[in-house]
Amino acid sequence: MSLKFGERTLVMGVVNLTPDSFSGDGRLRLGSNPAAHARFAAKLVRDGADIIDLGGESTRPGAVPVSAKQELKRVIPVLRLLVRRSATPVSVDTYKPLVAQAALDEGAAIINNIMGTKPDKRLLKMVRDHNAYIVLMHMRGTPRTMQTRTHYRDVAADIIKELRISIRICLDIGIKKDKIVIDPGIGFAKTPTQNLEILNRLDEFKVLRRPILVGTSRKSFIGAVLGNKEKQRLWGTAATVAMAVARGADIVRVHDVGVMQDVVTMTDAIVRSNRSKQ
Repeated sequence: MSLKFGERTLVMGVVNLTPDSFSGDGRLRLGSNPAAHARFAAKLVRDGADIIDLGGESTRPGAVPVSAKQELKRVIPVLRLLVRRSATPVSVDTYKPLVAQAALDEGAAIINNIMGTKPDKRLLKMVRDHNAYIVLMHMRGTPRTMQTRTHYRDVAADIIKELRISIRICLDIGIKKDKIVIDPGIGFAKTPTQNLEILNRLDEFKVLRRPILVGTSRKSFIGAVLGNKEKQRLWGTAATVAMAVARGADIVRVHDVGVMQDVVTMTDAIVRSNRSKQ
């Protein structure tokens, strides 16, 4: 499976399989039935998702980690249904080698790794052996500790430096360059002000010459600006998605796929209109 970057911005639809998602979806709304989550994923595809991202562990600030066994129990049944029923590539949001191996064996095309700045080499070797994609996200610490590690001399430059190290590790292990995607990690070891700055300077990440994934959907920095809760952040999210596309994002990770697909398509049309004349 090969993703096409550069022609348009791809939309990654979020399917949370956790009971404690910050966005109030996942098992809180759909329960524990894999078929219900698979149907929800199918709806996201109909709404325009190019990729489905499955997550079996909440990574919100302060989240308590779950065991690999529990994560597998949540993720694998849904993944099996999706791979069987659809050609849409599936990403699995995990940093655990045991989960990554099972997901890749079941047909996951992407491992979305929040620990991308300190990647586990066992996991990277699995990605290499399956010729899968790896998303390297920037984060310091863990979800429980990350918001105590928000000091940067220059937030964009420091993140770029740390992601460059991760890319080099992947290449040294044998992952192909065209299978590596980077994510600046909006909301992970970042203050609200830093998140805004990263979005505004996103084009600087192009220096790494890798596709850029951006995940801003419903996050707390939007609430910090607008003063609202998760379920009221649709239009704040839309503004961040438009900015991400304008600044060069190749993939945007969102919950509200239908609305955000329109935002992406319109922003792409504006941004790429100049390129067609060059």
